[in-house]
Amino acid sequence: MKEDARAGAVLLQRDPALRRARAADRAATVIFYGVSGFFVCLLAAFTAYVLAGGIRAWSPDMFSFSGDGVGSQLFNTVYLVFLSLLISVPLGISAGIYMSEYAPAGALTSMLRIAIETLSSLPSIVVGLFGYLVFIIMTGSQWNLFAGAMAVSILSLPLITTVTYDAFQALPQGYKNGSLALGATHWETIWHVMLPASVGPVMTGVILAAGRGFGEAAALLYTAGMSTDISWDVWDVTAPTSPFNPFRPGETLSLQVWASRTEAVSASASDTAAFASAVLMMMVLAFSIGARLLSRRLTRKTGGEHS
Repeated sequence: MKEDARAGAVLLQRDPALRRARAADRAATVIFYGVSGFFVCLLAAFTAYVLAGGIRAWSPDMFSFSGDGVGSQLFNTVYLVFLSLLISVPLGISAGIYMSEYAPAGALTSMLRIAIETLSSLPSIVVGLFGYLVFIIMTGSQWNLFAGAMAVSILSLPLITTVTYDAFQALPQGYKNGSLALGATHWETIWHVMLPASVGPVMTGVILAAGRGFGEAAALLYTAGMSTDISWDVWDVTAPTSPFNPFRPGETLSLQVWASRTEAVSASASDTAAFASAVLMMMVLAFSIGARLLSRRLTRKTGGEHS
């Protein structure tokens, strides 16, 4: 090994092009590490700033379901994201599987991909106005959580579809060929082999979609509404004050932060906005970490590893 290292050093001294390539590689490594460290420090500083503001604004009644607390908005946020994932995850994964395994190569498939990429770049305010027109005006209903979930699903669908498509395309061809050679049908191969093997990247797409739902405000402003009137004594889902009624108005944490900073006149509005921002940050971090751990566990299980 010492002789190989000595021979490599001699070759490096004799070949100027190799020296320049080695120097460029080291410089690029330092730059990329520096950029990565900068973003990590930026995220840490931003998280610390938001959490410090929330801790300063904390009081025992902040989690209450009264007008001074954020309990109702917290529940609305989780419930709306849950509804949006119920809509976007099955449709997005199904669309990604169709594009990867069933869609024939041609102009129609290319147009479908262009449409998905265009949809992913739409401003959320435009999606909110579309949701207001289609889910509120055309249906003759009032602002409600289901309309907000539909609007968020429109924003999440392209992301989940693209991630699923890329995950299936990145799988080694041996996964599919081996399953088909053992007598499995195409659908059985997709369901029992390819989809479990792609659970890690697909879960990443779900995490990103949920994160966008947690922080979305513009699209919900026109669809979910800015008021909340719920009673935990009412368990009839069809009742207008039932917490689990998806067709009632529901203000989320992001909307509360926006309203507290722009329209509120109470003395505690700034404290409420700071605390709601901290809670929203903790929710996103907790969901991301939990989903990542679940994804890693499922990946190990499908890959035959033991935790």
